[in-house]
Amino acid sequence: MADLTEQFEKYIELKDITVLSNGRTILNIPHAIIPADRITACIGPNGAGKTTLLKLLDGLIKPDTGTVNYSFRNKTALVLHHTPMIKASARTNISLVRDADSAITLSEIDQVIERVGLKNLSASPAHKLSAGERQKLCLGRAILQKPNLVLLDEPTANLDPSATEQVEDIIREFNQQGSDVIFSSHQLAQVQRLAQYILFIDQGKIKEKGPVGPFFSNPQTAAAKRYLHQELLAD
Repeated sequence: MADLTEQFEKYIELKDITVLSNGRTILNIPHAIIPADRITACIGPNGAGKTTLLKLLDGLIKPDTGTVNYSFRNKTALVLHHTPMIKASARTNISLVRDADSAITLSEIDQVIERVGLKNLSASPAHKLSAGERQKLCLGRAILQKPNLVLLDEPTANLDPSATEQVEDIIREFNQQGSDVIFSSHQLAQVQRLAQYILFIDQGKIKEKGPVGPFFSNPQTAAAKRYLHQELLAD
């Protein structure tokens, strides 16, 4: 087998991975090299295992078998699609990251609140924010963790076009400032706007992966061709 790691400055290697839940196989990945030096998109049908893969890469869950190895010293931040808010202000919710890292200063929190566009809403109850505002709050918490790899699960699901554009700008900022990004999405136009690399996941397996352009223009597997056809029709 050719050494595929040479094309990536940073990467994650999965070996003999299985993740089970109630007797059902959620992930089954014998071997995969995932780049961590660019924006990578995980796409695939509902229930394919995308969220589970992001949790695995974050270390939030452990595999039932196999290993996850990073070629670099990783510090990840995971933003899930449904992140609960406590009944307090937006600023208080963002400040919760200090529970895990007391070195984060109040000044840094204020800077991030302004950076994600929530300065005028910092005193508002977080649970009353719009979906887009809550997502920006979650991204603010991720920024404060100073990760070198950001994992995002459906970061713009159910957001209007304006909020989607704002969140995409924050994702690009992560990448420009040295935090690489792996995100899941059903929005193929968004994937083409943001991502440089694709992981296509179906039935818990990475069926296809590679640069965005060739994947969309000439998918190699029947499963990927079928998925793209169905999703493009839906759009």
